[in-house]
Amino acid sequence: MFVLGIDPGLSVTGYGVVCDGRAGPQAIAAGVIRTSPSDPVATRLDELHRDLVAVIGEHGPDAVAIEQVFVNRNLQTATSVARASGVALLAAAQAGVEVFEYTPSAVKMALTGYGDAVKQQVQRVVAMRFSMEGLPEPPDAADALAIALCHLQSHRMRALAGEIG
Repeated sequence: MFVLGIDPGLSVTGYGVVCDGRAGPQAIAAGVIRTSPSDPVATRLDELHRDLVAVIGEHGPDAVAIEQVFVNRNLQTATSVARASGVALLAAAQAGVEVFEYTPSAVKMALTGYGDAVKQQVQRVVAMRFSMEGLPEPPDAADALAIALCHLQSHRMRALAGEIG
């Protein structure tokens, strides 16, 4: 199973492609898509869409896992993330790929066992799970790999419980 994890953001969207192989999960690709804050929002969303369509086309994931939009204190940031998330949902739907959303705390809980883990703890677990020499960078790509890993674990658990075939 190939899973594309997406950590949505208008300025920086992280992506990570993970394969669930016989020897365990393997990181296939990870990176970020950046848009320029000086460009109009519509132009940035179009650029993000085109780049996500290209990533989906290149890797052909079986599922897309996206970090669910979380509104904390900054409504402007939440709005930007929601816009980017909508574009990611659209790109996956256009490709016919099923989408799964996970809250930030669910991803942290799945990887570290603690829903309030700090970013560096998540990066360390991702590095350990993929036998990386150092912490995966940038953090948005590490988060996307974490989201993909969260989905693989969730999918395995649902399969063991007989919820999926």
